[in-house]
Amino acid sequence: MSTFTKFGKSLILASSALALTGTAFAQDSTHKVDRVTPFHGVKDYRTWSVGAWGGGSAAFGPFGGPYYFNNFDFKNVGFVYGGYIKKQILHNFGLQADFMRGQVKGATKASQALTDIRGNAVTTGGINSFSTDIDWAASVSGVFSLGSINWLNKQSYIIPYVSAGAGAMGFKPTVTAADGTETKVLNSDGSHTHRAMYIPVGVGAKFNVARGVNIDLAYNVNFVNSQVFDGVSGGNKDKFSTARLGVEFAIGNKKKPQLAVVNPAAQLAMDLWDKNAALNNTIAESDSRNQSAINALKQEITDMKQDTDGDGVPDYLDKCPNTPAGTKVDGAGCPLPVPQIVKEKIIVTEADKKVVKDAIDNLEFDLGKATIRPTSYASLDKVASLLVEKNFSLKLAGHTDNTGSAATNMRLSKERAEAIRSYLVSKGANASRIEATGYGSTQPIASNKTAAGRQQNRRVEFTLY
Repeated sequence: MSTFTKFGKSLILASSALALTGTAFAQDSTHKVDRVTPFHGVKDYRTWSVGAWGGGSAAFGPFGGPYYFNNFDFKNVGFVYGGYIKKQILHNFGLQADFMRGQVKGATKASQALTDIRGNAVTTGGINSFSTDIDWAASVSGVFSLGSINWLNKQSYIIPYVSAGAGAMGFKPTVTAADGTETKVLNSDGSHTHRAMYIPVGVGAKFNVARGVNIDLAYNVNFVNSQVFDGVSGGNKDKFSTARLGVEFAIGNKKKPQLAVVNPAAQLAMDLWDKNAALNNTIAESDSRNQSAINALKQEITDMKQDTDGDGVPDYLDKCPNTPAGTKVDGAGCPLPVPQIVKEKIIVTEADKKVVKDAIDNLEFDLGKATIRPTSYASLDKVASLLVEKNFSLKLAGHTDNTGSAATNMRLSKERAEAIRSYLVSKGANASRIEATGYGSTQPIASNKTAAGRQQNRRVEFTLY
């Protein structure tokens, strides 16, 4: 069993024990709603916290594909662990600095061809699995809480959240060939450690189990700006998922409540109850005074309780009066924002397809090279104009016949696709919307036994989307 495996299991067991202990604390009468003065800023709260976590990792996620390594079972689960420090800025927003280490593993039923970062073949029989050690990963994320207001209870015990951020990592990928041979995937300078930026995006929930103690359950997808995180160079940038369980401790004065779990609506209500009690005492002590003064105090109490729009926020605290019935509001009575997602619709017309077909028909290269002949420029210029005008994306797939070695054919098909991509970019096309891939002689469309068939197999396919 690897060091990462032993550490991951130990950390998960420790987090589970802390969760059970925290549940017992939650039954203690000392775990009560803290009182603060409304609208006095964050000075009455604890806003800093630290946490530690452990969990599992996998070489797949919910956001698109294809995945080279998607044969998931528990043998392919890696273990990751880490810690964080967090600064809560508002009730529902904070900044969190994370550190992570661990391992990501994956396996596939079909062996994949492997090239290193320079495009050279690493194994001869394809690969069946990979294992990537994450030496370090550091990121900063914004954390948005979705449940800081609880209209059923004075205290928020379960707080769902989403997070997104950016960071950098150092990692070492190793692949296992079909014959069981392990190979380190190296950089162009021969070193094993790769470095890349990554974007962590996650969802989770925190369970407030004791004063200043939260159990943290989260799922993250990490988008790595590298094509060799999983050992396979080429295709889309890699990604991996982590599921983690941890414990978070608020730091600072223990007499102050934790800003992330305080229910602002309950704080306002308790402040209102205190004012009501004070006014009632004043009325009781003023029975002998002028009846008109007593009536005025009663009217003030009535006005403080009045909630004209029925949103749960008293009128005298409601900054957005007359909200429609059923509208969800924040602690100030203003409607909560509703996120909207706008999807771009891409339409490829027959005229667009004809421009691409003409480019394919007129495309010529120098024999055995990736040099585009000038006779192809005019039709390629039309494709570039089409990409600029309609903001299309384009996939270029290079193919060859079976003449020569497989490695030479793979390299030539990739270089020809890249040559076309470079030409289109030089004419103003968006480089991030053009994908160039080489398939060598692996996908023939005709027989390689005849000259005509080999001619058909030597091609570059254009796909608009």
